[in-house]
Amino acid sequence: MNRSELEANARAMVAPGRGILAADESTGTIKKRFDAIKAENTEENRRAYREMLFTAPGIAEHISGVIMYDETLRQKTRAGVPFAELLAKQGIVPGIKVDAGAKPLAGFPGETITEGLDGLRERLAEYYKLGARFAKWRAVIDIGAGVPTRFAIDANAHALARYAALCQEANIAPIVEPEVLMDGDHTLARCEDVTDAVLDTVFGQLFEHRILLEGMVLKPNMVISGKKATKRASAAEVAEATLRCLKRHVPPAVPGIAFLSGGQSEAEATEHLSLMNQVSGPPWALTFSYGRALQESALKAWGGRAENLGAGQKAFLHRARLNGLARRGKYTASLEAA
Repeated sequence: MNRSELEANARAMVAPGRGILAADESTGTIKKRFDAIKAENTEENRRAYREMLFTAPGIAEHISGVIMYDETLRQKTRAGVPFAELLAKQGIVPGIKVDAGAKPLAGFPGETITEGLDGLRERLAEYYKLGARFAKWRAVIDIGAGVPTRFAIDANAHALARYAALCQEANIAPIVEPEVLMDGDHTLARCEDVTDAVLDTVFGQLFEHRILLEGMVLKPNMVISGKKATKRASAAEVAEATLRCLKRHVPPAVPGIAFLSGGQSEAEATEHLSLMNQVSGPPWALTFSYGRALQESALKAWGGRAENLGAGQKAFLHRARLNGLARRGKYTASLEAA
């Protein structure tokens, strides 16, 4: 393990004014996005779409890292430049999604366990050679009647820690992503209780697995009401509850927290992040690692058509700029129409 390399890459991923683009949609997931714009889900269309994002003029002003899917990491620009090389030359850290997805947890209806540990050591060695310098693994925790159970939390936390240990062994900085879903009708308080339990368990496992905290990034959910809640908490309440929860469980040795958007709208995710960065005192950098909340407008503007490449890049850069401002606590809703 090269401690200095891990620490340098983790710090670069949470650099001031910048955040992480999650462009790691699987072939099946991106098909749903392409279906919405009536674009065919071919390898060439997937490559062209990612190239549109990665070559947007000035992307490095707002984006510090990009999470890619296995196929994407192996792809090149039309000019023949590997995507990892293209990003690195711009000062953007290339990353890779390494989990195999959340699968049903046997014996625990309604709960999942993330798979992909088998053969991970060998895959990480290959990904490092391909240019990846950080990785991502997502654990999914749902809230509902009787869930999450303590066993599901423990099992997912243990897998996250094993993944993180293998990453650091390979000199790849791990993004540790325990996501508490916002799909239900739960209250803000219920989400906070579950997120408390999840983060407490995750950091206990990271400690037991001897993870170098300075060489990782946490990617948590925000503490937020469920989408189906009859009364949803305000943006200020979300920011306050999220910071309160993180301060209880995340050691200051962790260089940064890159929030997932988790189904929030583009504007919601940006506003929540900005409000948190307006509060002085957090010991870690607070930034973003957004997928849909960075890409939705760009995808619609592009529409799967080569002639719309400029429009797609413009929409993407607008969203990236707003989140870069939120990273500094300087976002306002009035900027949405700028």
